[in-house]
Amino acid sequence: MNHELCFTPATELSRLIRAKALSPVELMRAVLHRAEMLNPKLNAICTPTFEAAIEAAERAEAAVMRGDRLPLLHGIPTTIKDLAFTRGVRTMAGSHIHKDRVPEFDHAHVERLRAAGAISIGKTTTSEFGWTGVSRSPLTGITHNPWRHGYNAGASSAGAAVCAAAGIAPIHQGSDGAGSIRMPAAFCGVYGLKPSHGRVPYWPQPPNGLISHVGPLTRTVADAALMLQAMAGPDDRDLTSIDCPPDDFLSRLDEGIAGLKVAYSPDLGYLRVDPEVADRVKAAVASFEEFGCRVEEVDPGWGDPTQMEHCLFATNIAAMLADFLPRWSDRMDPGLVALIRHGLTYSGADYCKAYAQRIVYYDKVRAFFEQYDLLLTPALSVAAFPADRLIPGHWEQHDWDWLRWAGFSYPFNLTWLPAATCPCGFTDDGLPVGLQIVAGRNRDLRVLQASRAFEQARPWVQFRPPV
Repeated sequence: MNHELCFTPATELSRLIRAKALSPVELMRAVLHRAEMLNPKLNAICTPTFEAAIEAAERAEAAVMRGDRLPLLHGIPTTIKDLAFTRGVRTMAGSHIHKDRVPEFDHAHVERLRAAGAISIGKTTTSEFGWTGVSRSPLTGITHNPWRHGYNAGASSAGAAVCAAAGIAPIHQGSDGAGSIRMPAAFCGVYGLKPSHGRVPYWPQPPNGLISHVGPLTRTVADAALMLQAMAGPDDRDLTSIDCPPDDFLSRLDEGIAGLKVAYSPDLGYLRVDPEVADRVKAAVASFEEFGCRVEEVDPGWGDPTQMEHCLFATNIAAMLADFLPRWSDRMDPGLVALIRHGLTYSGADYCKAYAQRIVYYDKVRAFFEQYDLLLTPALSVAAFPADRLIPGHWEQHDWDWLRWAGFSYPFNLTWLPAATCPCGFTDDGLPVGLQIVAGRNRDLRVLQASRAFEQARPWVQFRPPV
């Protein structure tokens, strides 16, 4: 079986399919063979749809041979995160509560992937209801980091990032409510993009304070641009949907970023970072001077939003899930139960005050991006650690607050800014480290162009995990 096909970018696969040089069925068989070989070790796909994928690939091949007009992702294998509703396919959200749920409709972004011709091979694992950045759930167990068995692959888009890293399909759908695309991308050594809020319509919208975004997890920046092109665009069902067509992300990737004013913050002014991570990120930032950017190390001056974040994060989770506690608490993730109970300690007035603080915080961030074109930070404060832990052993422990090692993510969920994780090296122990690239609101193309420039200067696709 041709496993090199499994590491071929979607952009190239699409070209080969359109030229009739690659059969969608041949491609699908290679991807499924790799999935069947590796998934028992990795536990990245919780609900396979392999038979349906082959049937869809056969239809895709017939369309090619007929000379039909082919949509953007025609015949390209993908996966769908287990938080996303999928018509006729089990959607468990990593929880015993929904282990038998089969929706009758698709989420809007799933509709768009189907319409673009992508073929899902199954649902990827997530932490329970996506609450944490650790790749385990009480229903599906541990999803293993492909670089180190038993280690955290990041979450909540855990299985998506693992599949991307391990060569199980080239493009993967993720969602990000507190870093859930960028964290697994960092831990697994792949590319992950959280677009501007509203760039990809999210319907039905999760009732979590308008912080969740949908985006791609891929091995290359161009593949992420291709996938985003297929999912982006207005949709009135999402009240936050950006009401204009998206940029042509793919064709404009290589326009360069020379002359941009770039801020680099190693800690956002308040966050702890492990030394090895800090060193790898600082070395990566130097590349941006080579691109012709003006780089300045800064403390953004936004202040420490931790208390505001805790209130909004905990109360939103509690509002969604507290009613499940009487029946299900003994079968739920203990950290999630602790978080829900903490969320119930806040009053309505507390929540409103925190939301007002969010608006003030956004205004500070908005003003910052009037001075700078890009912001570079670590994606995470740590490298991967054992997945049976909520917090690395050398950090102060807490019963639910994993955000302390992932503090670079949540600010850009609160402010709706586009942010991406690029692989930028490895620790001495061989674990991936990620660089976060952020731009002003709706500047998704700028993030992609900066990511592309970094990818070309410091390529990462040649690094494959030892699975």
